[in-house]
Amino acid sequence: MSATDDNAKPKDDNDSGMAAKDPGKRRRALLIVALVFILAAATWVVLWLLVFSKRETTDDAYVGGNQVAISTQVPGTVVAIYADDTQRVEAGQVLVKLDTTDADVRLRQARSQLAQAVRQVRQQTDSATSADAQVNAAQINLKKSEADLKRRLPLVAEQAEAPETIQHLRDAVDQARASLATAQAQASAAHASIEGTQVHDNPAVEQARANFRAAWVASQRNEIFAPVSGYVAQRSVQLGNSVQPGQQLMTVVPLHDLWVDANFKEGQLRHIRIGQPAKITADVYGGGVEYHGKVVGLGAGTGSAFSLLPAQNATGNWIKVVQRVPVRIALDNDMLDKHPLRVGLSTDVDVDITDDSGAVLAQAPSDKPLAQTSVYDQMAAKADAEADKIIEANLGKSAGDAGTP
Repeated sequence: MSATDDNAKPKDDNDSGMAAKDPGKRRRALLIVALVFILAAATWVVLWLLVFSKRETTDDAYVGGNQVAISTQVPGTVVAIYADDTQRVEAGQVLVKLDTTDADVRLRQARSQLAQAVRQVRQQTDSATSADAQVNAAQINLKKSEADLKRRLPLVAEQAEAPETIQHLRDAVDQARASLATAQAQASAAHASIEGTQVHDNPAVEQARANFRAAWVASQRNEIFAPVSGYVAQRSVQLGNSVQPGQQLMTVVPLHDLWVDANFKEGQLRHIRIGQPAKITADVYGGGVEYHGKVVGLGAGTGSAFSLLPAQNATGNWIKVVQRVPVRIALDNDMLDKHPLRVGLSTDVDVDITDDSGAVLAQAPSDKPLAQTSVYDQMAAKADAEADKIIEANLGKSAGDAGTP
């Protein structure tokens, strides 16, 4: 075969030296890619319909809790501190102690005034009893004078008795009546301060008792108690500080009843309702610990509305910024006991909005206290018991109840 024939033969390779691609393989590759994209889109649609559309999520969520500020109710000088930051304290535990010198003086004065008031009421009771006896004596004297006059009047007609004697008897009767009226007035005055009362509920004793109770409570308030159980934070008080009522000394944070404030965007609030379940994960534990809670309320306004300097969108150029509303989620206390959280920690919140038939806002006020303590009730009960001891000690062995005349 000649060289001319070889040059005239068609080539199987293209000009670049690469073999031509098979059109069938190319179509199959494009079909596979299209199927992958279609499958991904279908998967996304199914996930959206079954999962993503049934929940709202946000990572703008933080743990919240009560921060109980500890302050003094009476002025004084700090002489002892019994708790520091990070330490646990129990309700009723002494946290800070103040100097008691001035309070002890006022307490002794109130104690003596209460005892004196009881003794004065006893004296008034005895005076009323003595006045009653004077009334009885005056009544007997009047009856005697009237009897003498009645017996001697017939003798005047028989001239057996001098008229002057009868006049003297009449004067004696008048004098006895005047003495009886005076004695009755004195008895009424003596009973005025004790009538209808006993020693315990006499107004003078009640006033002295109230003063003693106030002095006793003020004396006890030199020991500052923890109203709740929790952990100490922000201790600022130091030994020797002169503190005033209302001055914050430290903070006690109870870590049992915590919640999460999840800040959802405006568009995410459309199906969020009170009572919906929620799942929470905290950054401190990662995804290995999942907390369960429920929506208990939605904020009454956006965060910017309650800021110190709210935005004034009616002035100058305006750029729309998506606002967020805090949604409060209560946490399960059992999980908090196993995996404690701290106030302010970051969390991720996933709210199940499958059932959106609940209320958006609370329909009725709560009929239970959000928090309460009985620490100060015990203090008042002890003050009353101490006052009762002072009253009983000053009643005397033969002291009786004051009554009506």
